[in-house]
Amino acid sequence: MSDQHWSAIAASEAPVVDPTPVGGVKIFRPRRWPRRLGWSVLLVVLALLGYVGVSWYQVWSTGRSDEAQPVDAIVVMGAAQYDGRPSLQLQARLDHVVELWWRGLSDTVVVTGGNQPGDRFTEADVSAEYLIERGVPASAILRETVGRSTYESLEEVARVLEPLGKRSVLIVSDPFHLLRSRLSAEELGLDAVVSPTPTTTITGGEARRKELKEAAGIALGRLIGFDRLLEITG
Repeated sequence: MSDQHWSAIAASEAPVVDPTPVGGVKIFRPRRWPRRLGWSVLLVVLALLGYVGVSWYQVWSTGRSDEAQPVDAIVVMGAAQYDGRPSLQLQARLDHVVELWWRGLSDTVVVTGGNQPGDRFTEADVSAEYLIERGVPASAILRETVGRSTYESLEEVARVLEPLGKRSVLIVSDPFHLLRSRLSAEELGLDAVVSPTPTTTITGGEARRKELKEAAGIALGRLIGFDRLLEITG
């Protein structure tokens, strides 16, 4: 046989070579969604922390902003009383109300706060007696005696003031408590400004803890409404 014939036979018996190059581009990429999910969760957490952080700053700054001005009514938020005697925290709030009253900022003072189970007195009644003893006329004092929370008290304040044609209020409380009080009052249709208690008994680390707690509640309350927040937290 000729060389050409043997070459043809050898070519016909040669193995078929796959033309696909070794180490070519992979058809399937590894799934990256776990990493992307992790970044998404991190971004959400950072956004929430930032949101609460902004709320905390607003709690802090509101507590240091005295907006005292002429209003339809001065509203003092209730605090603990002990068998007819105001706690030091409540007394500090009331002393500030006396000062604002003598400055002539309003002809009406609304004292707030119900009582706890077993109490003989309401916070509002104790507050009213304290103010009367310091020269605020009894005829100028309105009593809200059913509220057991900030929102409940301000809801009742709005109900009491509405038939009197009174809408603007100056809320007196401890600095950490003022932003939530103002936002709740505004949600209830009141025109609210605030004046912090200058002799507050809540200071230092205790004040910081309360500010952070308020910030968390306010951050949620702004999203769902403070009435709904009260339903959730009781």
